[in-house]
Amino acid sequence: MSLTQAGLDLAIELPARGSRRVVGELHRQLRSAIVGGRLQPGLRLPSTRELASTLGVSRNTIVTAYDQLLAEGYISARGRGGTVIADFLPPASHRERARKPSSQDLRLGPAWRGSYRLIPTAERQDRRFDFIAGIPDVQSFPFQVWRRLSARALRTAARSRAGYGEPEGRAGLREAVAGHISFARAIACSPDEIVVTAGAQQAFDLLARILVVPGKTTVAVEEPGYAPLRNVLEAAGARIVSVPVDDQGIRVDRLPQNAKLIFVTPSHQFPLGVHLSLARRRALLDFARARGAVVVEDDYDGEFRYAGKPLDALKTLDRDETVFYVGTFSKSLFPALRLGFVIAPPWARDALVAAKQLSDWNAPQVAQDTLASFIAEGHLARHVRKMRKVYGERREILQSALARFCGDRLSIVGIGAGLHLAADLSPAISAPPLLDKASEAGIGVDSMQRFAAGGRKADGLVFGYGAIGADRIADGVRLLARLMKP
Repeated sequence: MSLTQAGLDLAIELPARGSRRVVGELHRQLRSAIVGGRLQPGLRLPSTRELASTLGVSRNTIVTAYDQLLAEGYISARGRGGTVIADFLPPASHRERARKPSSQDLRLGPAWRGSYRLIPTAERQDRRFDFIAGIPDVQSFPFQVWRRLSARALRTAARSRAGYGEPEGRAGLREAVAGHISFARAIACSPDEIVVTAGAQQAFDLLARILVVPGKTTVAVEEPGYAPLRNVLEAAGARIVSVPVDDQGIRVDRLPQNAKLIFVTPSHQFPLGVHLSLARRRALLDFARARGAVVVEDDYDGEFRYAGKPLDALKTLDRDETVFYVGTFSKSLFPALRLGFVIAPPWARDALVAAKQLSDWNAPQVAQDTLASFIAEGHLARHVRKMRKVYGERREILQSALARFCGDRLSIVGIGAGLHLAADLSPAISAPPLLDKASEAGIGVDSMQRFAAGGRKADGLVFGYGAIGADRIADGVRLLARLMKP
């Protein structure tokens, strides 16, 4: 209904007379017109009697809507001057002069300026051949079992107060994790040493909070290495030193002498895929002990090894309380779960728990209870065994296809483990234009340079095989080989 005859160039549509929604709809539409600028400040509104007659509603309906707008500050009453639209915004000239706060105004640290998305999110392209690293085969996960256990956890929560939980994690989950890693990774620990986190990324963030003194602490990271870790350390104000990796893992002899924090992926280096040799492991622990440094072991996919049993964790050799072990369920289960854990030395546990509580208080309890049952009932061990076979077969197919179609253009590096395979490219092939062609052809694959901070001269490719079926691998490699030709 147009209000032109009531002095307003505005259309109002109200529910049928008698509906309880009439007042609310009238208030909403008038407020929207005021906020949107259709009703300008100073404009006189029709009297309540006049507007009631025009709209065909009771005068009390108009009075109630006007009173609500008056209480909210959108209109003002001027006695005999009637009811007018309030000037609740600053003058236009002031708005034109206003500027958005800059990073300097907000005192943002350098790690946060100019970047709002430090790591990729779930927004991924649909690809014909998806070789992107770090993605497990979610389709093979037993979600029907998970739903049953989750429903049970919800029923238990309904019978309790369902309040805030322990920042270190649910006792049942910590006990289950301690039992799991004792046989899966040969780590003997008690549930009290475990702190549950929202995946490995939060574990890195919490460790940076308690171990890094901004602008002072020197932190050694692998080169090439896991880029999101570097982002966390930069945000914490660490002095980052990149240390090269060769076929035996991180070069311990190249560690900076003043390093107080060392991040490593010893069981399956990311992204090169090599493992830290026993001699290097001992040298690394000796270095940490002699200089009062600590080591953070990122064991992101150590359960998946296809030749022999999985390598023991570095934490297994630690006798001096220098190693923090970071585990995650993103690769063995599914990334959306967002649950991981840290095994912390006793001297650091209280600080880590306090940092966790300050960060998000506690991890979701229903998810924790579901995971605890999933582990305790043997579903995790069965799923890992099943996927170890699936991924092992895919890796063999990928290796065979690369040798057959690209053997003269790249060479595979690293051990048979994890969910990805790294390969050095021939010097005659430049990765950036190749990746552009691959993307246009519907092939998703990573460049080694994506994980390097600039110290690695040779370029290469990183092939994930968690998100692509075995029947698609050879066709994808064959197409990529054609794109490598001049």
